Amino acid sequence: MFCIFVKTIPMTLKTEHMGFGERLIEVRKKRGFSQEELADLLGTKGPAIGRYERGVAKPTIEVAGKLSKILGVSLDYLVGNSEQELDVKTQKLILEVQNLPQEIKEKVFYFIDISIKDFKTRQAYGA
Repeated sequence: MFCIFVKTIPMTLKTEHMGFGERLIEVRKKRGFSQEELADLLGTKGPAIGRYERGVAKPTIEVAGKLSKILGVSLDYLVGNSEQELDVKTQKLILEVQNLPQEIKEKVFYFIDISIKDFKTRQAYGA
């Protein structure tokens, strides 16, 4: 009989990791909404948004989903599962590419790679 031992590596949290409330504040302000305006779009009152932002209350998954749609960010970003703030347009394009046949995906990725390299080169040389 063989035994397999798996070494677990403890996860460390980044000190710069933001919680739901902090991300909600950040995105709300970037989009130019007051708490009242966001609450109106959500169908609630301003104090509810304040409670979410302070971490006093947690929204249901349905409310968090509505907030992500209203604010135009992924739910993963809003709840802290992703450090990358993807806008809705980028998300839709990624999903469209994901559904393409492999040969077309490779062409799309090729052009994306070229565009990124070109952009970085221009940045490096101040063009």
